[in-house]
Amino acid sequence: MSAALDLNRVATAIQLPPDPVAQARAIAPLLAEEAPKTEALGQLTPTVVDALHAHGLYRTLLPRQLNGYGVGLDTFVKVMEILAAADASTAWCVGQASGCSMAAAYVDAPVAREIWGNDARGVLAWGFQLEGRAKVVPGGYRVTGKWGFGSGGHHATWMGAHCHVELPDGSLLKNEDGALIERTMLLRQDQLNWTSSWDVVGLRGTGSDTYTLTDVFVPDACTVRRDIEAERRIDDPFFRFTTTSAYACGFAAVSMGIARGMLDGLKELAQNKKPSHTARTLRDSPVMHHLVAENEAKLRSARAFVLETIHDAWDDIQRTGELGTENRVLMRLATTTAIRRAKEVAEFAYHEAGSTAIFTSNMFERKMRDIHASAQQVQGRTGHIEVCGQYFLGLDPTARHI
Repeated sequence: MSAALDLNRVATAIQLPPDPVAQARAIAPLLAEEAPKTEALGQLTPTVVDALHAHGLYRTLLPRQLNGYGVGLDTFVKVMEILAAADASTAWCVGQASGCSMAAAYVDAPVAREIWGNDARGVLAWGFQLEGRAKVVPGGYRVTGKWGFGSGGHHATWMGAHCHVELPDGSLLKNEDGALIERTMLLRQDQLNWTSSWDVVGLRGTGSDTYTLTDVFVPDACTVRRDIEAERRIDDPFFRFTTTSAYACGFAAVSMGIARGMLDGLKELAQNKKPSHTARTLRDSPVMHHLVAENEAKLRSARAFVLETIHDAWDDIQRTGELGTENRVLMRLATTTAIRRAKEVAEFAYHEAGSTAIFTSNMFERKMRDIHASAQQVQGRTGHIEVCGQYFLGLDPTARHI
């Protein structure tokens, strides 16, 4: 293991308000109010960003050594659900930054302090590598490439750029199995060039645009290879969970939160809405009684499965020192299933809201677009279920996202 992060060298403590779940609840009404503005702007509004910082919610998974909450994945899920029920775009950006903050455990200590420990508004974000190459040079790398889906990146102070590593002889660095090694370059926001590319049906407020770099020097210290034990600077059992684990839980929670917001919205609407040519409200319909109960069970069961697998995985880590294959498979199965079930619940709520749901003056149509956009992300991929089934039938699940 590399040198541990010196707890005594963290800069002046950043005072966080107590309990991130309580902070999420406190900020939720503001997020719901700002949601139409966020969508129209195409990124989080300054009001939302300021509130997220004031309530410490970008720091939910950030280690305590760097002035973060350092909570477990179960608490993270609860925070994300609350945020997503209010506004999915805001929750998505917080989830992305939270997963990125887990890189803090693998970054050289002075760099970690510069990004997070010394800056109360420090946020790291990154996108998906479309084409990225880091050429080895004395003292670091020369980086050129393009990255998409940079969710929340416009409000980040630092950005990551995942790259394949080009050696001086022109070959690409590989591991012992022959697979290309990916290393993440960490750059200040002002080193990037942004291109507006986020013209989408849902999650419009995430500002998940494309950014590029052209022959930019990045020093060795400002790079990280995530989830590699030899590079871990913070020896906390929590980091036996991978960033994949965090993203799976976080984005499943976004879907569950959207569905919760829509289901609760339907229950509120049902108090007074009378479908055309009927004499009774939706609240008084026996059919609605059955369907609402059925969908409550569906959503709550999916949520319980996610939380159960998180707890079991954490017990596994504390007992054995690592996250075993079975618990990794179960976390994948639970989170992907939760995304799928949440979409079903959201579709139910939208349909039963009738013509009310099609108007932009209420939240149903926006949340319906958001749930479908979120379910398209890699965490909701149908193929994950197949891979889990392989494990249960005695085969080796070799997929990347387990």
